[in-house]
Amino acid sequence: MKISTYNRRRANRGFTLIEVLVVIVILGILASFVVPNIMDKPGQAKITKAKSDVRAIESALNMYKLANHDYPGTDEGLEALVGNELPRLPTDPWDNAYFYLNPGQNGVIDIYSLGRDGAQGGEGEDADIGNWNLSGD
Repeated sequence: MKISTYNRRRANRGFTLIEVLVVIVILGILASFVVPNIMDKPGQAKITKAKSDVRAIESALNMYKLANHDYPGTDEGLEALVGNELPRLPTDPWDNAYFYLNPGQNGVIDIYSLGRDGAQGGEGEDADIGNWNLSGD
């Protein structure tokens, strides 16, 4: 079976301009749906990391309490955990220190980040993230 010269030339030509334009238009349409959903994710990822850090610090404080029969005082701070319970103190995703109170204002102990703005209160990335508001995540 012999392939004609016309078919052989057509098979080697590649894509036409119309085919390339159709692919570009389809990619543009897909990007218009996907990009807005992705753009909000870095902020959400930082909030998730802060929540995870607060949980890890709370677990380390519970291990400290098991070994020492009480949580460290506010004046001792989270530095009391370095060495045995934590290799180092984490900073929140906005490069600020986590706060610790014993006794806490919202529970026995409070561990929290002030969020992106570094001030109490706020919404979204600026909201405070503490061990008292992690349930149900």
